[in-house]
Amino acid sequence: MSKMTPAAGSANLTLPISGMTCAACVSRVEKGLLEVPGVAIASVNLATERASVTLDPKVVSAEQLAEAIGSLGYDLHPEETTLAVTGMTCGACVSRVENALNAVPGVLDASVNFATHQAVVSHLSPGADPLLDAVGNAGYGARAISESDGLPDDLAHDTEYLTVKRRFIIAAILSTLVMAIGMLHKMVDTGLPTQQVHYILFILTTPVQFWSGWRFLRGFWSALRHGAADMNSLITVGTVAAYGYSVVATFSPHLVTSPGDAPNVYYETAAMIITLILLGRLLEARARGRTSDAIRKLMDLRPQTARVIRGSEEVDIPIEQVQHGDILRVRPGEKIPVDGIIQEGLSAIDESMVTGESIPAEKGPHSRVIGATQNKTGSFTFEATGVGSETVLARIVQMVQEAQGSRAPIQRIADRIAAVFVPIVFGISLATFLIWLYTGPDLATALINTVAVLIIACPCAMGLATPTAIMVGTGRGAEFGILIKGGEVLKNAHNLTSIALDKTGTLTTGKPVVTDIITTGGTDENSLLQLAAAAEKGSEHPLGEAIYAEAEKRALESLDLQGFEAQPGHGLAAHVADRDILIGNRRLMDTQGVNSDALSESASRLENEGKTVIYLAVDGEPAGLIAVADTLKPDARQAVSELVALGLEVALVSGDNERTAQAIADQAGISTVMAEVLPEEKAARVKELQSNRQKVGMVGDGINDAPALAQADVGFAIGTGADIAKESADITLMSASLSAIPRAIRLSRRTMTVIRQNLFWAFAYNTLLIPVAALGLLNPLGGPMLAAAAMAFSSVSVISNSLRLKKFK
Repeated sequence: MSKMTPAAGSANLTLPISGMTCAACVSRVEKGLLEVPGVAIASVNLATERASVTLDPKVVSAEQLAEAIGSLGYDLHPEETTLAVTGMTCGACVSRVENALNAVPGVLDASVNFATHQAVVSHLSPGADPLLDAVGNAGYGARAISESDGLPDDLAHDTEYLTVKRRFIIAAILSTLVMAIGMLHKMVDTGLPTQQVHYILFILTTPVQFWSGWRFLRGFWSALRHGAADMNSLITVGTVAAYGYSVVATFSPHLVTSPGDAPNVYYETAAMIITLILLGRLLEARARGRTSDAIRKLMDLRPQTARVIRGSEEVDIPIEQVQHGDILRVRPGEKIPVDGIIQEGLSAIDESMVTGESIPAEKGPHSRVIGATQNKTGSFTFEATGVGSETVLARIVQMVQEAQGSRAPIQRIADRIAAVFVPIVFGISLATFLIWLYTGPDLATALINTVAVLIIACPCAMGLATPTAIMVGTGRGAEFGILIKGGEVLKNAHNLTSIALDKTGTLTTGKPVVTDIITTGGTDENSLLQLAAAAEKGSEHPLGEAIYAEAEKRALESLDLQGFEAQPGHGLAAHVADRDILIGNRRLMDTQGVNSDALSESASRLENEGKTVIYLAVDGEPAGLIAVADTLKPDARQAVSELVALGLEVALVSGDNERTAQAIADQAGISTVMAEVLPEEKAARVKELQSNRQKVGMVGDGINDAPALAQADVGFAIGTGADIAKESADITLMSASLSAIPRAIRLSRRTMTVIRQNLFWAFAYNTLLIPVAALGLLNPLGGPMLAAAAMAFSSVSVISNSLRLKKFK
């Protein structure tokens, strides 16, 4: 279907659309697309669930098409492609690559990370070829990365590091000789004519300029061909100016000096600038490699083989060949190969690499085990339920990689500044040259001051300031079992003013346990519990399960259940060991004519403590009470105390009645209680807090918490909870421990502090030292060479500052 003839320069897009069910849907989508200005042709295929669209990219954007599809009631599912980008040297390069990718028809969003040298692109049309072409046309190299690549930049990083190292070593040796010969000739009469010394310096410097410095020359030429300027442009213009002047002074001295005077040459300046910058690149590459240590450590934990039971034999196979449903055996001291459910056996498993918990977790039949964790004691068999990219470890690595590839909003500002910064520096350097040329003593002075401005202004530190901090911060969080979705989440978490905590399963264990047993007459606790456990044996009610579990815990002998009758809404009646048992609430006692007044005072006290009270009667006489409660997690009070110390207002949000919720809040040290909140009301309560200009974090673990987690400024999902809660959350806590919440907030604050420090020093460095170089104040201290050393130091210092986050506790 079409409405117009495609214009010249039109583009074809393929849109993946879901939700269409019939021919009427097809017609509706086609009509809706054709109503978008700039769309010439729209053809929808119901079988493939795709729409082919011809459009004018200058008139209509991918975002407008997505909005149009959404307004029709259908879903558009863009693809996400990760590219490894080569050739980027500063923040200006980041902006150029992003602009090139965003200009590709069908691209919804492109985010480039200078620290990882990766671009994450959300786009409509399938395939990465247009994206690769766009990056190539911008003057850079790129390749698509798949999930199975693991750490995609490892090989490239190692190759890059070795290349820089080799070129630096040659440059350092030759530059040292150039400096030594030049200084020796000026200080001591070597007997060699000045012209011959200049020839020697020329021979030694040329390989440094054109071989060791080839990366800068190539980058400059690429940027020049595309009408742009970046860090390579500054370095190349500066060093070529110093080198070129020296060559002229060597072979045609009359052009730069008066007859009879010996001209000055600046071979050592050109050589040492390249050497010092390569040293900075070498240190930077080494430090940048450490920013991905967290992911690398996680991936190194993966075992290479698995022991699979095939018939009556146990066979070792590569872990890639393990399939769903395979039965595997794990022996003491071995790593668990994949995720699964234990079938037989008992063990203690160290899950610290996932949860951050140092104490091994006790496991038995039906317990869930996580791939790559360490089996400590027993041997067991388990059924594989998660293999390959479905394992918890694989998902963690993917989440951390996505977070490290993201950017905080403040970084976009820095990148935009870096993009216009280089042209401004060229303007300042030109002004410096002209002013010194007309007011200074000679051409050489003007040249040296101009070179100093060009070299000292390289904006490398600006591009590294934010991504390196995010990489180290999110990686350190992963080591503690704290998975942070990205830079935006870090920013929001550090601004939080309030934290709302769900009760059941979040603040409490989520599993009722017996807390008190009160008896009457001569009956002892164990005898009463023994009778109650027999009556509740096989019960699926959480309270009944708690009573039976307590009897098992005390190793009480199981009594025979001789009869059973449920009393809906009240409890049950049973016949145990030739005795009639009633177990349930006060109403059951009243309806059965049991006088329980003697237990009223104790029952009221227990209920005021937020506990559920169960009455027991034996042979028609009151026998006692059993109190059951969902107990507070061991570290809950300490976690709440830490949150308050961080300046956060802590609130409890619960569907329980006011008395129970208040009792739990009192135990945890929480002052604000929102009780009797229905699941669908939790998001509204979070919004209510936000309306008071609060930045609210919500912590939950269940499906009913998902809307509230999504509504909150930052959603925290307890990792032991439902998957939908994790999907809705910004931060996933892999353990059930609440201590991870204040730790996550402290980590976010520390990371944002490091980012601000990095950006401050990056901008302050350029702002302060460019005028110093332009005024010629660096010349007495070494001029361009000092500028090169300072520029290299600025990048290394930013990365080193970010690496301090690795020491976060």
